[in-house]
Amino acid sequence: MSFCLQKKPFTFRLSRKLNTSQGFIEKKRGWLIYLKGSTGNIGWGEVSPMQLSELKLCEEVLDELSANPSRQELEDGIINWPQAMSFGIGAALAEYDEIIGCKTNEGWLKGPPSARLLTQTKNSLLEEVDCLVKHFARSNQQLTVKWKVGIKSNSHEKTLLKQILERLPANAHLRLDANGGWNRDQAKKWIPNFLEDPRLEWLEQPLSTKDFEGLLELSEQIPIALDESLVANPSLREHWKGWQVRRPVLEGDPRNILHELKKGVGYRVLSTAFETGIGKRWLNHLAALQQQGPTPTAPGLAPGWCPKGPLFSPNPELVWSAV
Repeated sequence: MSFCLQKKPFTFRLSRKLNTSQGFIEKKRGWLIYLKGSTGNIGWGEVSPMQLSELKLCEEVLDELSANPSRQELEDGIINWPQAMSFGIGAALAEYDEIIGCKTNEGWLKGPPSARLLTQTKNSLLEEVDCLVKHFARSNQQLTVKWKVGIKSNSHEKTLLKQILERLPANAHLRLDANGGWNRDQAKKWIPNFLEDPRLEWLEQPLSTKDFEGLLELSEQIPIALDESLVANPSLREHWKGWQVRRPVLEGDPRNILHELKKGVGYRVLSTAFETGIGKRWLNHLAALQQQGPTPTAPGLAPGWCPKGPLFSPNPELVWSAV
């Protein structure tokens, strides 16, 4: 059978500029996917890589893809395409096949409360922590905070860590994310902090994706979560026994992680790559499934980082009409 496939480009700026050890993230670009088959079923997808090099590869694939591809053509392509492209088509096929979505018994699940990503821009870091603590005290919810490190000197950030921990309540969680910005010596200096304070949930991607031995050595002493390593080397998703930060729109066919979570595989945490409303439906649904598994933890949905408007609606028709 063949499908009717349409695509629309989109672009938007984040509400706030994200500063990481690898540079600034200010905007997202990509394509929305509409897939319709002879049965009348419809599937929606999103192709939105973070890296410019992958964006260009996805554009080349989309330009070459016919408007009426066969099922076999799409399934074969998913195996070989860039991972962001494979997500978009895999997501559309899964919804078309009623593996996920409104026509299933569970529908689209609502995302659970998110960890909060510190901005370090509008207000000072410590002022932002104080505001979060007050807000969560009123809401009677557990506070989980994520802080991007590896941006300033180790000594400066370790001083800030002490000040942050002084402000956080006893039941809070704090995640540190270095985005691969440290070497082994820098990372090892943070080990005592994790051993001394159980509120430190994990250290995310402290080393380069190329230093797997260093990451493995660190994981024997403190909780290490892999992020970029899983995108650079997808086979690690099968073998890494610690926490895995999973960003569905960046990691290929989403039917795979959907299957994992339905089986109850643990030590997965869902995280955003700043999606439109079409990709966000998947992120929320998978995060809700993760909460039902053996190791529930707050997802990283980055509330407030994407602008408001129909492009971020949970209704895919509104998203499609917005571009």
